[in-house]
Amino acid sequence: MTLHVFADESRRNRHYLVAAAFVDARDLHRLRKLLRGMLLPGQYELHFKKETPARRKAIISRLAAERLAVRVYLATCGQGEERARRSCDRVTILSALRKHVTGTALAYEHRNSTQDELLWIADAVAWCYGAGGDWHRRLEPILQKVIDLGGAP
Repeated sequence: MTLHVFADESRRNRHYLVAAAFVDARDLHRLRKLLRGMLLPGQYELHFKKETPARRKAIISRLAAERLAVRVYLATCGQGEERARRSCDRVTILSALRKHVTGTALAYEHRNSTQDELLWIADAVAWCYGAGGDWHRRLEPILQKVIDLGGAP
């Protein structure tokens, strides 16, 4: 099985978080098509920060209905945002490697959200998790795990 991981980062108050969507290769085309289908006329990406509350609810409800597994990695920024970011990134990559079949190579690409629709999943999850409250509840069907790294390096 080939697994693809799409990650996005966010800073909320004193916390830095990375949301990582784990997607089976068999689902890539179907999910990209689904996400493109949610664009409004004239839109070229879904970006939760820019969406209206009603659109956010519709998008996250549609994502919650899919076979997705998303993890959120949290770190406090008490020792600096960059240190928190590195901590989240390192653990996200290690988690992805553990899910890979032994002996396969890991390919890493840094892409803009307009270059791959599947990054929109991680953006939506990062925004919802950071917003808290009812948005957490809306994530429950796809939120596989929350890993709190505290202030660890």
